Amino acid sequence: MGLLTYAVLGATGAAGAVVGAPLILAGIGFTSAGIAAGSYAASMMSAAAVANGGGVAAGSLVALLQSIGAAGLSGAASAAVAGTGGAVGGLVALIV
Repeated sequence: MGLLTYAVLGATGAAGAVVGAPLILAGIGFTSAGIAAGSYAASMMSAAAVANGGGVAAGSLVALLQSIGAAGLSGAASAAVAGTGGAVGGLVALIV
């Protein structure tokens, strides 16, 4: 495989990750209107609240994911997600 293949798959992985992350979060229940009742996100929130004495701690994974679900990815988060997606795309190029 050539360098162009790695570049194309890396770029595709990066773009797909940035576009897909908010869609996946909404799909599991972290929506712009809050955590969807009966969703996987609601189960996560419930478990976090039980473990934390009744509330969800600021800065916890549930709080972070809900923040992204409500407001979208920040610039830094988009860069991190794109970097991860690009790395995965490059690894796929090695496997294929």
